[in-house]
Amino acid sequence: MTKHIGILTAGGDSPGLNAAIRGVGKAAQGHYGMQMIGFLDGFRGLVDNRFRRMDGDILSGILTRGGTILGTGRDKPHRMLFGGKTQDMTDVIVENYHANHLDCLVCIGGGGTQKNALRLMEKGLNIITLPKTIDNDVARTDVTFGFDTALGIATEAIDRLHSTAHSHHRIIVVEIMGHRAGWLALGSGIAGGADVILLPEIPYNLDVVSEAIRQRQRGGKNFSIVAVSEGALPEDKASLVQEAEQRKLNAANKKEKKEAKETLARLAQDYANNTVLLSSQLEELTGLESRVTILGHLQRGGTPSAADRLLATRLGTACADLIAREQYGVMVSSQGDAAVPVPLEQVAGNKKLVPPDHPWVQSALHVGTCLGISK
Repeated sequence: MTKHIGILTAGGDSPGLNAAIRGVGKAAQGHYGMQMIGFLDGFRGLVDNRFRRMDGDILSGILTRGGTILGTGRDKPHRMLFGGKTQDMTDVIVENYHANHLDCLVCIGGGGTQKNALRLMEKGLNIITLPKTIDNDVARTDVTFGFDTALGIATEAIDRLHSTAHSHHRIIVVEIMGHRAGWLALGSGIAGGADVILLPEIPYNLDVVSEAIRQRQRGGKNFSIVAVSEGALPEDKASLVQEAEQRKLNAANKKEKKEAKETLARLAQDYANNTVLLSSQLEELTGLESRVTILGHLQRGGTPSAADRLLATRLGTACADLIAREQYGVMVSSQGDAAVPVPLEQVAGNKKLVPPDHPWVQSALHVGTCLGISK
């Protein structure tokens, strides 16, 4: 019997999404004779039952396009603003899944999407996910598609900023995406030759950072590039966040958990401009003029790299293979050269953070890059 599959993209946009849609669709339809529909604007489209049939020429010419032809959104099925109030819409999703006679729903997204997909799986739906995010923080996969493209963009930005920093004898503080995971700042910082790299996983000591820049000055280098993840914090602020997270984890009741969440939200708001503060602090401590460059959404846009197109296609076609074998409830992960199905329970709710002893960290230290920690 012909299998019917649905597909959606959720969370932030990312290079390689269209390549993944194409990989799933062409393999599912052309190789296995399945039929596929694409839900528009993430889980919201699944609730509204808004979709397009993914046949004919729709999959042609999208391999090199950034973004997603299906649109995306950050709606959570169990907490969706609908009819003017927040509602649990998972039962509506289940109804639409069966109304469209689906055998499987493919959800492409990052950490939040993996959790939402698990909730739908627990409602009895056949689910397979694919890992995308420029942050590279999805658990149980070597790499996510979108990361390589963003890494190249951030590295090129650092390359370009070197000439301005050198010409004007400035400190250039480059803010790179990554609230919880510093893979992007670490990778682009190493590849771009940043003098200082600051990560969320390694709280920094401001005195250590300023001394590293002053030491460069004493060596005749009157400029420095500081690559900083947007979630990087100094040791004192990081300890407050860690304490609040621990209180949330150990909360004995809903009231304590709510209070801890409110504290975390307040701290996040207070520290939102930490990069700008860091720049002014370094200017005061070193006597060098300092400027901030925030790359922001530039890192997400544009044509996906060859590596991301290859990865997305490889995982997409492997997804179609799993559907044909009726192997559901998994994320298709990249492990070496293999596409490996990993149970969603092992992925959802987990993040792949930069370990302090990771080889990239060691390489950065060995070439003399300051990570804001005492040697």
